[in-house]
Parts: sequence; structure tokens; C-alpha cells
Amino acid sequence: MEAAQSAFRRLAAFETVRCLGCGEVYAKPVAGGTTQTNPGCPTCGYVGWMPVTAPDERRRRRYPQ
Repeated sequence: MEAAQSAFRRLAAFETVRCLGCGEVYAKPVAGGTTQTNPGCPTCGYVGWMPVTAPDERRRRRYPQ
């Protein structure tokens, strides 16, 4: 049981993001963390990013013009 719990703690979830500096698409840990566990862009090192998947259009509010 102890081994299974230890292995479970090492699992990490990732999301696909796009670097705001150079546009590179890469996987980033969802949980965040320090730069050792969640570094910036692998191409340019910039730490600004945005999710590749667009927000769900149904959740956006639309205001009449």
C-alpha cells in the first residue's frame, strides 16, 4: 500500500500551453510550483503562457450591441 501511495504522489497532470514570448507550444504541469518543477518555455525560457485550448464559448457572456 505504501508503494502505491508513493507512486501516486509522483503522478502529475499537464496542460498544453503557448509561450507568450516566442509562440512555442509545450506541456506545463497543471499544479504550478517552483521553477525547478515548473520551468518556463523550453525554447526561450520566458515564463508567460496561455492555454492552447480556447475557453468554452458557451460560458462566455454575450452582450447585445
